Amino acid sequence: MARYKLLGISGSLRKDATNTRLMGEAARLFGDADYSLADIRFPLYDGDDEAANGIPQAVHDVAEQVRAADAVLLSTPEYNKGPSGVIKNALDWISRVEGNPWDGKPVAVMSAAAGRAGGERAQMILRSFMGPFRPLILQGPEIHLAASVKEFDATGQLTGEMYVKELTALMQSLKLQIDLSGSR
Repeated sequence: MARYKLLGISGSLRKDATNTRLMGEAARLFGDADYSLADIRFPLYDGDDEAANGIPQAVHDVAEQVRAADAVLLSTPEYNKGPSGVIKNALDWISRVEGNPWDGKPVAVMSAAAGRAGGERAQMILRSFMGPFRPLILQGPEIHLAASVKEFDATGQLTGEMYVKELTALMQSLKLQIDLSGSR
């Protein structure tokens, strides 16, 4: 049987972002899978620019990565009580591509933030952003990684036993959802 294909989309562009690390850990705990990270360094969405120049190739590339993946991992930091503009901009651009690559796609949403709530509000809002695309969003367990810079060891692995347990359970649910959805 072919290996699962997972795509990560991080709402943080920072080098060594904890959201990117969290998705890497999710992929590791998922098990036998090819994992790739989408590059969402898109220009700001502007309808006039789209009309004049079309949809950037980078947007088409990520939309195709979403379409080809068995499942997508989305992770967002919390900026001013909401998801990052980067992830919202990526979703807005991807929505402009012909066809809906998200339709029926299993998606695991998570968040990592400096605050003690771990990006809970941002994650709730990100989940609502996904509604129009009709993916199969897992409802739990919800992963809100609080004080995220303190939760990884020098090798990049999660150190908190509770987080590892919950993230493992989320990845087991994702694998089951992939198999049930027939997206393989």
